[in-house]
Amino acid sequence: MAEEAFTSSLVQTGVERLALLGKHAEALMQGYLGEEVDPAAFSESALKKLLAARILWQSDDQSGLKLSHRVRDLLAEMLADEKRRHVNAEVAETLEVLRNLVSAYQEALERGDYLLAEQQQLRLTQEIDDLNNRFTNAIDSLWQRLNSDFGFVSRLNDKIRENERAQKQIARLLDGLELIDFEEWIARVGNQGVLRKLLVSQLQIQVSSHYSSLREVQARLVELLARFRHQQARSLLVQGTLAFLREHPGFQPGNYARRSQVPDLVNLAAPLIPAASVALDQPQDSDQLAALVRQLPKPAASRQSVAEAQATRWPEDERLVARQRALKQEVENFYLEAIDCGSRLSALEYWQEQALQWEAEIWLFQVLAEHQGLPATEQAQLHLIKKEKQASDWNQVWLIEDLQLEWVQPD
Repeated sequence: MAEEAFTSSLVQTGVERLALLGKHAEALMQGYLGEEVDPAAFSESALKKLLAARILWQSDDQSGLKLSHRVRDLLAEMLADEKRRHVNAEVAETLEVLRNLVSAYQEALERGDYLLAEQQQLRLTQEIDDLNNRFTNAIDSLWQRLNSDFGFVSRLNDKIRENERAQKQIARLLDGLELIDFEEWIARVGNQGVLRKLLVSQLQIQVSSHYSSLREVQARLVELLARFRHQQARSLLVQGTLAFLREHPGFQPGNYARRSQVPDLVNLAAPLIPAASVALDQPQDSDQLAALVRQLPKPAASRQSVAEAQATRWPEDERLVARQRALKQEVENFYLEAIDCGSRLSALEYWQEQALQWEAEIWLFQVLAEHQGLPATEQAQLHLIKKEKQASDWNQVWLIEDLQLEWVQPD
């Protein structure tokens, strides 16, 4: 009965597909002779049926409707159209056909035969569409098989065969995509814009889309295999338990929690430490809880009075503050010296003459900080000139070597 129902459904689907071909025969033949199929020739419902039946296909939203390669091959076979008949559907054969068409197109342009060049361009476009359509149909077929009957097998050997079949199909598709060498096509088409658009830009986008689809298929395949392994582990456990119970029909599982000695395989988990807390929502137990609290042992150590602790003062802090004050005072003396002398005074020379105890970097940094802390009017009168140098030829960092202070008399 199941076989008869399947055959009846198959016959009904075939009749519907043939009826679609016959109903829209004229528009489909116009698409066979041209580059694209006019969508205005179909109603919205008819267009959905044609796309669902794989009679028409569309690579993306920007491209137009085209005949699928199976329908185009069928028409070429019935019409005995040798120019469009596919003898070999492999990728290598298709690429060789593309090379011949590119050569014929270039030769027609050299001779000035633009009509023949346009025909070769049309055939080239159809061949590229057929190539992409074959990859798309193969990936869709594999994807549908993974989501239909691939995950529902009863034996391990069936799963292994299904896995090998899917892996080989993915490998064949990847091998076919690797045969498309874009460096070859770039060198072959040269600076011809029409060929570069067909064989480089558009084909590269479509090949990238095929690679992305295959990655999704591989991820789905790995997910299904992992799920099957998990189900297989559970099935083996159940089958082993059933086999043991058949051999020991009188077996009764014991309470392992009450045993003092348990098998090592069972005693793998860490022991549980029970937690207890006071049930404050049960007032009837308050007397018993109070008795338990009174029975708690009292601390043996006696209380001792402790004097109030004072804030800790570190002698290092006082010394640090004194050093900062001394540095600030010496910088102020440097500023006063610059004002008194009336000429430009170098901070580094002043540091050497006075034999100051500070490091040169700390001294220059304090001189710069003191100038930045002055009001704007005083900064305008005290000009600070930075003597800088580049760290290296390859490093754009500028290092300050010296600071020079100059007092400008107000007008």
